[in-house]
Amino acid sequence: MSEKMYGDHLIENAKLERFENRTQHRDYEVEFSCPEFTCLCPRSGFPDFATIYITYSPDKWCVELKSLKLYINKFRDDRVFHEDVTNRIMDDLVELMDPKTMTVVADFNVRGNIQTVITATHTKGDQ
Repeated sequence: MSEKMYGDHLIENAKLERFENRTQHRDYEVEFSCPEFTCLCPRSGFPDFATIYITYSPDKWCVELKSLKLYINKFRDDRVFHEDVTNRIMDDLVELMDPKTMTVVADFNVRGNIQTVITATHTKGDQ
C-alpha cells in the first residue's frame, strides 16, 4: 500500500474558508470555473467528469480560493448523483458566505450518450 502524499492530506482535511468582502459599497460578481471536477457514480462506481461553474454576488463574505480548490477536489472519491453534488456545493457555499445571489452549474461530460447539466440558483432571502 502506498503512503499518502501531502496533497492527499490537504484534500482530506479541506474546509471552506471565507474572508471579508472589502468592497461592500458596490454589487459585483465573482466567477469560478472548475474544469477538472470528478466524482463517482453511486450506481456503477465509474468516474464522472464535469466542469463546475460558480457565480456569486458577495454580501459580507467571499470564499477563499485555495480552500475552494481543495473542497472541490474532495469529491473525487465520493459516490454521488449529479443533482446531489451540484446542490451540495451550492448549500455549502451559501452557508459559508450568505451571498446576495449565487448560481452553480455542473456541466458533466457525456457518458452513455447523455450529457447532464445541472443548474442551482440562490437569491438571498428566498427559501
